[in-house]
Formats: sequence, structure tokens, C-alpha cells
Amino acid sequence: MTQPVEAQPATRTETDSLGSVEVPADAYWGVHTMRALENFPISKRPISVYPDLIVALASVKQAAARANRDVGVLSAEKAAWIDEACQRIIDGEHHDQFVVGVIQGGAGTSTNMNANEVITNLALEIAGYAKGRYDVLHPIDDVNRSQSTNDTYPTALKISLAFSLRTLLTELELLRQSFSRKADEFHDILKVGRTQLQDAVPMTLGQEFHGFATTLGEDHARLTETIWLLSEINLGATAIGTGITADPGYGEAAVQHLIRITGLSLESAPDLIESTSDAGAFMSFSGSLKRSAIKLSKICNDLRLLSSGPQAGLAEINLPPRQAGSSIMPGKVNPVIPEAVSQVAYAIAGTDVTVTMAAEAGQLQLNAFEPVIAHSLLQSITWMRQACWTLRVNCVDGITANVERLGAMVASSVGVITALIPFIGYTAAATIAKEALATGRPVADLVVEAGLMSRSEVERQLSPSRLSGIHPITTTIPVVDMQGEPSE
Repeated sequence: MTQPVEAQPATRTETDSLGSVEVPADAYWGVHTMRALENFPISKRPISVYPDLIVALASVKQAAARANRDVGVLSAEKAAWIDEACQRIIDGEHHDQFVVGVIQGGAGTSTNMNANEVITNLALEIAGYAKGRYDVLHPIDDVNRSQSTNDTYPTALKISLAFSLRTLLTELELLRQSFSRKADEFHDILKVGRTQLQDAVPMTLGQEFHGFATTLGEDHARLTETIWLLSEINLGATAIGTGITADPGYGEAAVQHLIRITGLSLESAPDLIESTSDAGAFMSFSGSLKRSAIKLSKICNDLRLLSSGPQAGLAEINLPPRQAGSSIMPGKVNPVIPEAVSQVAYAIAGTDVTVTMAAEAGQLQLNAFEPVIAHSLLQSITWMRQACWTLRVNCVDGITANVERLGAMVASSVGVITALIPFIGYTAAATIAKEALATGRPVADLVVEAGLMSRSEVERQLSPSRLSGIHPITTTIPVVDMQGEPSE
């Protein structure tokens, strides 16, 4: 007769200094994580939404285990279990077990404890033990050995930002290249430039898009420079920077291991007490992100203006149609991609304020508000990266020029008279401009009729290459006033 299979328990009991709680039997996290889930049901967004943060946490714990082994405070066997568990997390496994909310009290303690527990129970499983066998391997005594949340959490945050920044920079460069290709495509298409939304002087559409590409290139360079803000870490500081509970050789060993694990150029802060309490690096980094986001939004606003219409607006360019624009107006198509990117910029500007306030609010030897700093910065990078992607793929790559409309606007534009000032003088140019506006006649015809320049000379000076500044203007005839006399 077949023996009935015993039902496995749905939970396991774990205990901390506050008492005992039931934890799901299959969970890799434990009692401290359960407390956080009960205490912080706020954001409904677990820290696992930021994979770079999870990888960074595992990298810090891996470096700590190796350093603790080196200085002789952790056995080689335990260090090996922890090391393998961390590597699996670095490789992308078990990220769903990092369940505490992104908004939490305790300066990131819940995040650190979540990492300690997951790594411990995964290591126990690797070693052949059941989850929760903390008599064999302990989340705090072993995985958190020589550490405090106050040095591991900000270190992991800086590493995760560095990881995330690399992917953002990749997308930003691809977007720059997309604008640059459009600049080449539109190289010879003349258009009217505008200042203060009023007609100014001619330029080419290619020059306008080249300006967009240059802006993005400058932002790429400025963001690349911010990596140094993330290179100084306080690993080894433990609670407040004094290194209490850590072996004197631990800190340097941990940093060197972390450099090898992450491939980043990291260094220990010269003043660990200052580094543990100061969040200025995060505030500066946030400011750089905001700068780039706002400039990207400015470009998107220009794209919306240039494509406005298509019948009653500027309609100089066409954005790819992505979706129906109205539930009531048939055929309407809106510039939804640039609109979305601008909203991302507004959100990043808002999170910059959050980071600033959180950085200011830290008291004495610790800033307790780094979880909201972490969430704000990682969200900003994530959103901006995705915004760059959708702007490139779903908008810029498909932009086309309305060549005939652009040509017609240049032909009827009074702004071309500016190019003739070196030859006929400002006073004469102003008179011609006024007459052109009143009569609607072409500037070239009025200049020739006034005897100010010959037809061939007017056409040469109003050629697309000269109007756009591609070739320098050379004065080949004397400047004359309205009476046809040479001016002094």
C-alpha cells in the first residue's frame, strides 16, 4: 500500500529580537524582510524593479565575504558558499526574492537585511541545508560580517548608479547618432530660422538637427564626467565611519575585491566619517541628470513646433504617426513621443528636488533618507534611458522634411534681407523689408528695382550656401545707400 505523501509546511518560523514570525517556506528572505513588508506597504514597488541595485548589493556582499576570508574572520567554506550565492544573483538569478519596498525607513536597513537573508538561504541551499538553518550560516554574523547598512547600502547605491549610467549613456549616444544622420540627410534644405518665435534669418534644416546632435553630445560628455562622483565609497566604515566591528585590514581588502568584481574605478573615501554622513555626491549627480533631461525636453518641444499643423501650423517636418490622436476628431495625429519624453524630464526635475531635500535632511553621522534618494535616481536613469530609446526608434529615425513648404517659406521671407545688409546697408534693408511685408513681393525683386544690386549679385548672395552660412559672405560690391551713392 502506497504511503501518503506528507504535506510540506507552508511556512517556517523565524525569530528576531522582537519575537517570532511565520515566513513562507519557499521564500529565500526571512524575518527581517517580513517585518519590512508589514511596515512599508507604501510604494507597492519592490527594490527588484532596479536590477542594477540587486547586482550591486550582491557584488558588495561578495567582496565582503572574500575580504573577511582574507583577514581570517570567516572560514573559507562559508566564504565559498556566500561567494557562489552572490554570483548567482549577479548573474540574474533570484531577483524576485528582493521584495522590500523602494520607500522604507531605517536608512536602507530593510534592503540590506533582505540581501543578507536571500544570500544566506541561497548559500544554505548550495551547501545542502534547508532554508532557515542559521545555526549553520547566519545572515548577520556571517553574510553581514564586518559590515553595517550604513556602509554597504550607499556603496551599493553608487555602484548601481554607475551600472545604470552606462546603459543610459549608450542610449544617449544612439540618439545623438540618429539626430546626426538626420542632419546629414537635411544638409541642403533651406528654411527660416526663428528667434522668440518670430522669423529671423535663413538656415538649413540640417544645421538645426546638427544643433540637436551637438547638444546631446555635450550632455553625454557631462554625464560621463559624473562617474567620479560615484567612485568614492565608504565600504569598511561600518556604522558611522570608525570601522567598529571590522578587522583593520578588512576595508582595503573589501574595496580591492569590489574593484575586481565590478570593473569600476573605486576608491575608499579619505574621511569615512564624513563620507558616511554626506549625500552631496547624490545631489550633484541628480543635478547632472536634470540638466540633460531638461535639454532633451527642449529638443522635443522644438520637434513639436516644427511639426505643428499639419495644415495650420509650421509643418516643416513630419513626425512618424504613432497612434490616433483623438477620440472625437478623425484623422488627428499627435506628437505623442516627444510629449512623453518631456513628461519624463518633468518627473526627473521633480525627483531632483526630492534628492536635494533628502540630502539636506540627514542629521549628524548618518543620512536616514537614502532609500528615497536611491529610488529617485534609479527611476530617473531608467525613465530617461527608455525615453531616449523611444524618441530615437519611434520618432527621430522616421522624421521627414516638407521640402516644398520650407522652400516656399524661405522664398517669401523678409528675413533674407539681413544677408544683404553688408551690400546695401541697414537703412536701405529696413526700407526694403517694410515694403516687402506690405506688398508681399520678393525681396530680391525690390532690391534690383531700387538699383541697389544687380540681379546676378542678389541671386549669388541669396544662394542657399551663403544664406545658411556654409560659405562666408565676401563683399564684392560697395555698400550703397537708398540714393545709390557709395556710403562712407
